[in-house]
Amino acid sequence: MGDFEAREDLFGERVDAPPAGESGSFESEILEPELSENAVTVLRKRYLRRTPEGEVTESPRDMFWRVARTVASAEEGFGGDSEGRAIEFYNLMAGREFLPNSPTLMNAGRELGQLSACFVLPVEDSMESIFEAVKHTALIHKSGGGTGFSFSRVRPRDDAVHSTKGVSSGPLSFMTVFDKATETVKQGGVRRGANMAVLRVDHPDIEDFIDVKRDMKRLNNFNLSVAATDRFMDAVDKGERYDLVNPRTGDATASLDAGEVFGRLVDAAWSSGEPGLIFIDRMNEANPTPHVGEIEATNPCGEQPLLPYEACNLGSVNLSLMVKEGEAGPEVDWPRLGRVVRQAVRFLDDVIEVNRFPLEQIDRMVRGNRKIGLGVMGFADLLYRLGIPYDSQEGLDMAENVMSFVADRARQTSTELAREREPFPNFRGSTYERQGLPPMRNATVTTIAPTGSISIIAGCSSGVEPAFALAYIRRNLLDEGDELREVNPLFAEAAGKGGFLSDELLDRVAEQGSCRGLDQVPEEAARVFVTSHDISPSWHVRMQAAFQKYTDNAVSKTVNMPSSATRDDVADVFTLARSLNCKGVTIYRDGSRDRQVLNIDRAEGETEESESPVASLQPRKPRSRPELTTGTTRRIQTGCGKLYVTINSDENGPFEIFTQMGKAGGCAASQAEAISRLVSLALRSGIPPGEICSELMGISCHRVVWQKGVRIMSCADAIGKAIQWHGTESAGRGDPAEGDGNPGNHAGACPNCGGPLKYESGCVSCALNCGYSECG
Repeated sequence: MGDFEAREDLFGERVDAPPAGESGSFESEILEPELSENAVTVLRKRYLRRTPEGEVTESPRDMFWRVARTVASAEEGFGGDSEGRAIEFYNLMAGREFLPNSPTLMNAGRELGQLSACFVLPVEDSMESIFEAVKHTALIHKSGGGTGFSFSRVRPRDDAVHSTKGVSSGPLSFMTVFDKATETVKQGGVRRGANMAVLRVDHPDIEDFIDVKRDMKRLNNFNLSVAATDRFMDAVDKGERYDLVNPRTGDATASLDAGEVFGRLVDAAWSSGEPGLIFIDRMNEANPTPHVGEIEATNPCGEQPLLPYEACNLGSVNLSLMVKEGEAGPEVDWPRLGRVVRQAVRFLDDVIEVNRFPLEQIDRMVRGNRKIGLGVMGFADLLYRLGIPYDSQEGLDMAENVMSFVADRARQTSTELAREREPFPNFRGSTYERQGLPPMRNATVTTIAPTGSISIIAGCSSGVEPAFALAYIRRNLLDEGDELREVNPLFAEAAGKGGFLSDELLDRVAEQGSCRGLDQVPEEAARVFVTSHDISPSWHVRMQAAFQKYTDNAVSKTVNMPSSATRDDVADVFTLARSLNCKGVTIYRDGSRDRQVLNIDRAEGETEESESPVASLQPRKPRSRPELTTGTTRRIQTGCGKLYVTINSDENGPFEIFTQMGKAGGCAASQAEAISRLVSLALRSGIPPGEICSELMGISCHRVVWQKGVRIMSCADAIGKAIQWHGTESAGRGDPAEGDGNPGNHAGACPNCGGPLKYESGCVSCALNCGYSECG
């Protein structure tokens, strides 16, 4: 943690008082927000005040004043100038230098008044505790927060239940209850619920937990993480077995080969991106208040370890603005960064004072530790502006310099606030007191969050992630021929100055998303302007570790991997993350969630052991078409128009498919006909319908539509769904097209703009930054 008494740091400044240029001024000019079109769109959709009829009644400027005045009102309780602070806080947000987490922007100064994004709730081993947690979850989701749980205390499946003389259904069955409850609650009318489920690696049901997301129709409102202990990881390294422990009795029930379990975890992550891995002992080593409780879980995106009933207020500094022109070229504007950090820490501490927490237990725990989580966003933009490659030692050094500076100024400010107000109540007995460090106002001060929506508002790259793409084509969903090319402005500026900007180049960059390997782009520019998939997995981990070194809580970061990555590559990432002292790690292999796993009933008599026709290498002759067949026709709305899908069957099941594209013709109709002919050939050749569905469903195009709550991603996706629905109806399970509104858990097209979705920092969001995000 370090001693923050007067001293000179690596930036040559004494830190016992605000360095020159950091003190701020209440007499500063009141700024007019300068926001992009995307930022205004996001604000209008989700953040600005509305009438009961849905009419927007405030401007972005009004919203920033609403938030600033509400948060600054806390200053009155400490004899401060609330109006002066309100001006300071307003300029901080209107100038896009800092933004708090979404619930603060949405709810400050409004009836709900719940301003925190991150919560962890306890789940004890009793029916009363479990369903009390379900109720509390609904209240938190309604207020705009996300929830994390450890299910490690729940007795395993088939364990004894003495009160009923029955057996337990285990933690996974209860997770399903939480998932369904989340599905029915819309967070504050603007955010969908998000959850994190954690299970210790020594829980008897750990293998089922690792495998549950292989069926991507399950637990779509949960991110999953395995809590790996040092004992387990050591057993993996040594090739040893480890014990499974029944949490009800504390007794070892069995032992497993640690390497085999680790391999199973690796395979699941390789297949679907989940579960992630958290190093639970590392998290508890950094727990500042072990006398209050043990950390067992994190928030939904994994960056905020919390005690049961604890919440945290997050906010992020926009690093893309922290650059000035120096004698040798662009450089970090350290005084400006220091000023923003100081103001942001005070802002987040004031948030705790005015926050209306949904539960009394949460209010008590939060005020006892007063945790805040100040992080950064726009780091990729900062590197672009400084001319530093993300995947370089210079990039790692900049990450450490920036985050150590933010941590120093944040902790110094928290120490000053402790003198001005008082330390956090649980300071006595904390690790700070044991180490003889000065009292702090907040038990933690730094967190690296994903910043999905607020980075769009700020007009910068997300969190500490690299840019997703340098250029892309945005298609107008209302006009089939309207395509707009959008380019990263920093890349366009550099290309213009470097003399290699051209329409041809931008078309090539938009086509592949990256500028690497293009002859028109100088080597140095290609090194600097990297994107997420240009960067090897090991550099993703090293960058996460560089920020973690100076972060109290944890770092939200996704290790992007190409589709060609192997299971050994995933294992190497997990091992490297542990060796570099990361607190957790999440990987996403490109394409691993592009389609759902289907569970269409097998034909009568077919078993798991039955030879699959597609596995046979023997030549296969399609069966002949009888003179008379019977079938059904289903009308499906697609982005290209109404698609009529007719499925005919003979005595052996589905036999052929015909499609008709409404009044449309041309490419869409011809492609649908080509697909139907090939599907018919496959069906007559004995390919199981489920195999065909798995190939078609999840294919996306730029036009995405909804039909009865089901997302239709393309004509191919529609045909795949029609085959699946036909099989479901044949099995007597009703009309499966009556969807529940859940779009599923796969990559594909953004439901707002039709662009690609990206998995980043434990969340799904639009890669084109139109504002769509499943985490907020």
